[in-house]
Amino acid sequence: MTPAEILELLPYLTAEERAEVDRILANDTAIWRPLPGPQSMAYNSDADIIGYGGAAGGGKTDLALGLALTKHRRALVVRKNGTEHAAFIDRMAEVLGSRDAWNGKDSALNWRDQRGIQRKLELGSIPNAGDETKYRGRPHDLKVFDEAAELPENQVRFLMGWMRTTTYGQRCQALLTFNPPTRAEGRWIIGYFAPWLDRTYPIPAQPGELRWFATIDGKDVEVIDGRPFKHHGELIKPLSRTFIPSRVTDNPYLVGTGYMATLQALPEPLRSQMLYGDFQAGIQDDAMQVIPTAWVEAAMQRWTARVPKPPMDSLGVDVARGGKDNTIIARRHGNWFDEPLAYPGTQTPDGPTVAGLTIAATRDRAPQHIDVIGVGASPYDFLKQSSQQVVGVNVAEGSGGLDKSGRLRFSNIRSELWWRMREALDPSNNRGLALPPEKQLLADLCAPVWYLKGACVCVESREDIIKRIGRSPDWASAYILALMETPKIGDMKGMHKSSQAPYDPYANLKR
Repeated sequence: MTPAEILELLPYLTAEERAEVDRILANDTAIWRPLPGPQSMAYNSDADIIGYGGAAGGGKTDLALGLALTKHRRALVVRKNGTEHAAFIDRMAEVLGSRDAWNGKDSALNWRDQRGIQRKLELGSIPNAGDETKYRGRPHDLKVFDEAAELPENQVRFLMGWMRTTTYGQRCQALLTFNPPTRAEGRWIIGYFAPWLDRTYPIPAQPGELRWFATIDGKDVEVIDGRPFKHHGELIKPLSRTFIPSRVTDNPYLVGTGYMATLQALPEPLRSQMLYGDFQAGIQDDAMQVIPTAWVEAAMQRWTARVPKPPMDSLGVDVARGGKDNTIIARRHGNWFDEPLAYPGTQTPDGPTVAGLTIAATRDRAPQHIDVIGVGASPYDFLKQSSQQVVGVNVAEGSGGLDKSGRLRFSNIRSELWWRMREALDPSNNRGLALPPEKQLLADLCAPVWYLKGACVCVESREDIIKRIGRSPDWASAYILALMETPKIGDMKGMHKSSQAPYDPYANLKR
């Protein structure tokens, strides 16, 4: 009988029989072996990026440790906070039999295995936005993101960009272990492994099946295989992904303990998440989230492509603030919003370029709304010089508007713009807004939270959002600008004839 076969029988053994198993396994010279089932499938996977878990007790920690100690030479295990590594360190010492090779000061293990191969395992943390940059230039052939749903997507992607090795024949991989997300910020993990986790994905994938993805113009696109190809002169190498679900029932060491009963006793939706790995259960919005997720999802379900499109009423432009950001152009046709136009920051390096793209996207003399703080000032000037109907929106300015109830004011124009989108999406208002079903737009619209200061609504600043989730909600910024209802030039001429008041571009925000 093999050790794997013995492990399958563990839940049914008496204490004396378990002691005998321990003696048998003690004669096995391998320092660590994967459990049969999902853990072995993940351990032996050829995927570049492996998602593993979905439920508690499935052996996520052991898989990460086993890969680092037996298949890779330089590994980095990342969690949100460094204090969360305690259980991992304890398990590592248990597997190795001592802590002699562990350097607590450097949070690193330097260990030579029985074959004489030198291996290094580092434990890292990224509690704040920008912390990921401290690992820049430090190559690892294994990157483990423990509880990945608790980490911001941009930090994970940044660190995966440094997977590399100088050792001939050494495979580079990333392992993302996670349970179903409990907060809206963790929803990105479902999109990242959409073929396995998103019930609406058109071509679902089986556990352990390899799918290849390439990043094209800043967006993940599934491709047929891993062959490199050129896009706009750039050579793109697709990477393979897979997801392998695991549960406590896949771990014979825990089935015979009281751990399963503990999971069964959890209240819903935690019970479904931790026991069954249900990714559709219990993702809750923050109590102070500006726009509830259900409202955005309902607006996206209403959306269908339109040919021909209704007349265009407004554009919103959010300009990239760096090479990794995107310039987003949102186009509104009545209550129907078109799909976003997204351009990487490298393709919009200056004001004239952004202005040209904005003019090309404009139809029916639609007014253009652009955030003029910082980098938006230059394209605004060029649009103005090109005789476009452009409205420069300084979102930091004070607001004179009131909410729908007439009782609440706003701390600035930015807070009012966000609140107007909230009111427009509120089902009780029956506006019928239709938003394109873009995952990034969904995530951005659901990102900000708000607080009340006296009778004044204060929406979280862009800087605070970046600190909390690691990115700026740029896609949403373009769409809340596009929601503005500035009259077209022809309409304004008629208004001027009947009124001596000068035109105020913020008038539609003031009630």
